[in-house]
Parts: sequence; structure tokens; C-alpha cells
Amino acid sequence: MKIITLIENLTYKQGLVAEHGLSFYLETEDRKILFDTGQSGLFLQNAEKLGVTIEDIDILVLSHGHYDHTGGLYPFLEKNTRAKLYAKNGIFTPKYHGNNRFIGTIFDEEKLKNRLMYVDSVTEICEGIFIMPTITIHNSVDTHYDGLFCKEKDELKQDEFNDELFLVIKQDESISIVTACSHRGITNICATASNYFNVSVDLILGGFHMKDCNAEQYVHIIDYFRQIKPQSIGVCHCTGVERYAEMSRYCEARVFYNYTGNIVTIPTTKITK
Repeated sequence: MKIITLIENLTYKQGLVAEHGLSFYLETEDRKILFDTGQSGLFLQNAEKLGVTIEDIDILVLSHGHYDHTGGLYPFLEKNTRAKLYAKNGIFTPKYHGNNRFIGTIFDEEKLKNRLMYVDSVTEICEGIFIMPTITIHNSVDTHYDGLFCKEKDELKQDEFNDELFLVIKQDESISIVTACSHRGITNICATASNYFNVSVDLILGGFHMKDCNAEQYVHIIDYFRQIKPQSIGVCHCTGVERYAEMSRYCEARVFYNYTGNIVTIPTTKITK
């Protein structure tokens, strides 16, 4: 299977556009999956240039309710009339940066009719690919909630991202993890997945929300990666380019920046039958 980054903060490929957002396209032998839709509909433009037919996508999964991951939702639904949308209940809860900057996702009942499916338990959306809707906080050091709020019953409260989910690709003797922003912590995500599947981690791909993390958080994350020894780590989006450079130096795994247009291949022979 392959994973194509349709949009991310950076691009080094001529003809593609970038924005502060994230969208992954996953293709297996029999399923085409979109994970997040970036900040706007720009990912659709990139998809065409990268040879991805949006109309053929079977499944859309949204990681959490921030605009830079869901902003292209309705442009996607207009172009693709068949894909089912998987998300957690709460993804449309109003979200804010500070007290008044709305950074959430508008709920359009008519456009979502017969397409939205809420997921609250581990769900295999195609053979070997699982939605993981629960992220257990094993260590609160690696959480990223500062300045982020949600509104419930007209009251602002700190957002603990109970709407956040991630994907796991199950292979014979290992798993690969695909995440978006990791507000609940990339180490907590990895630990949740490892405990559930009881195998080692091969690839970790996505945003780790390390751009503005403090020294304690950074040391904890690096130490954890050294402990679990993944084969490769693909960072992007909210990880930050500076953190990528540091991780390349201090992590024992192969670390790469997963820019717009990058393609990651996972051998299909390793996917569990």
C-alpha cells in the first residue's frame, strides 16, 4: 500500500501547493482512504497533480475538529458523492484558540446526511487498517492543550481532545501508526496502539505537536522513541521543522520530513490477511 501526503505545511515539488494543514491519502489493493482534508480545498488541486482521483475515494476519516484538518471537508463532499465519513462524536463541538478565535468545524446537516458515521470503538475500515478512537493518557507530560478550548453548554473549557483519533496499519509482526496532530500526545498514541495490538511499532507518521513543546516534553518524547525503537519516523505539520532537525540528530530511527507530495510505501506482503 502507499500513503501520499496531499497537503502539509511545506512542499518541495514543483506544481504543488502547501498550507498550514494536513491530508493523507492511503491506497490498498481494494480501498482508497482519505485521512483529513487540510485547511481548505487546496488538497484537491494537489490530488489531481499527484494522480489521485478524489471521486474514487471510499472512506474519509477525520482526526479531530480543528479547521486545519477539516477545512476541506465540504469541498471534498461536493466532489466525492460516495465516501462515508468516519469521525468521533464531538468533532463538531465548537473549538477556540483563546477566548474568541474560532478554529472548529461547522456542522452542515444537509451535506452530511447519510454520510457521517460516528465511531467509538476500534473499527477495521478495511483489511488491516483500523481507526483507533481512544487515546489513553499514559503520561500527562505529553499532552498539548494549552490555549485551546471547546464550548459545551455555552461554557468554554479546556479542550482535552476527546474527539481525537488515529489510524493503525496492522502488519504481520508490527504496526504502523498514522496520526494527525497528536494533541493527546504521540507517546500516548503509540502506547495505546502497542498495548492493543501487542506488537512492535514499525513506522510513525504524522504531526506530533512538538513545535512549541517545552524541554520536559521534548526529552520525554525522544526517550520514548529510543525505548520503542521504531524503524522510521515521518514528521510533518505541527511537529515543526526545527524539531525535525533535532530529532534527526538524536533519534536512533530513520527520521524524515513528510512534505506535501511525499509518498510512503508499505509492502503489501506484510499486511495481515
